Amino acid sequence: MQALLDLKLLTTFVRAAHVGTLSAAAIQVGRTQSTVTMQIQRLEDALGQSLFHRSGSGVRLTGAGERFLGYAERILRLHDDAVSSFSDQGLRGAITFGCPEDYLIAFFPALLKSFGAIHRDIEIRVVSAPTPELQKLLHARQIDMALVSTPDITPGGDFIRTEQLAWVGSKPTLELHDFNQNTGPQSPIPLALAAANALDHRSARDAMDAAKLPYQIAYASNSLAGLIAVTRSGLAISVMMQKAVPSDLFILKSPLPPLPKLGLRVLKSEINPSPATDAFADHITNMLPFL
Repeated sequence: MQALLDLKLLTTFVRAAHVGTLSAAAIQVGRTQSTVTMQIQRLEDALGQSLFHRSGSGVRLTGAGERFLGYAERILRLHDDAVSSFSDQGLRGAITFGCPEDYLIAFFPALLKSFGAIHRDIEIRVVSAPTPELQKLLHARQIDMALVSTPDITPGGDFIRTEQLAWVGSKPTLELHDFNQNTGPQSPIPLALAAANALDHRSARDAMDAAKLPYQIAYASNSLAGLIAVTRSGLAISVMMQKAVPSDLFILKSPLPPLPKLGLRVLKSEINPSPATDAFADHITNMLPFL
């Protein structure tokens, strides 16, 4: 008699294959690591094949595991399609969504509220990271979709919205900041920026270099809250998406050079994503231009 495949086991297997560790898979499926280990063992027993090479650093698919992954993903996708097509309760499922922190603060509450009113049974897990990190997670299929930045905003591009970057300080002008009171006119301007691979970091440095203004990276943080705290202290100026600038801080202009706009895009990790992923991606695409 042929073995019947449990959808829960398939879900755990696919998550483990994507993230590369059973501990991370356990977090994603809401189980303990020991339960996940037993689920993988049950699936291997049912198939009569070893699906993972196990080591201290994680798990890696065997040849049989590589072949089975495609089947498992198609089975789960067909299951979701069937349920959504024949159920009057709407879409169900879970999405792992990636987004930079400033976009989360500016847009996610409105997006989640409006989407949740339509699709109450879709769970959305959020991963906050800069665009370069999100692209890596998408490539590794550790997240299902992401809202990311692109410097390319040429007409006809596939971005769904543009956002202006801005210099931000604790005082209305650069000259009024405390760090100018104890330094000379040619002293480097202290900057508080995100990680070096972030687009706003690169845009700030490129603008300052092009304008031949002296500067130094005084503070670095991937946390928007951290950058805001440093900026409020008056010890440095920062770069933020203009829409994310807190009301108690100021957008600075001359003598600082102009900063570019960034385009916002929705990317998916799968060629054939789940109905839930497609629904949330469509919702973002339709709603974001109006927020």
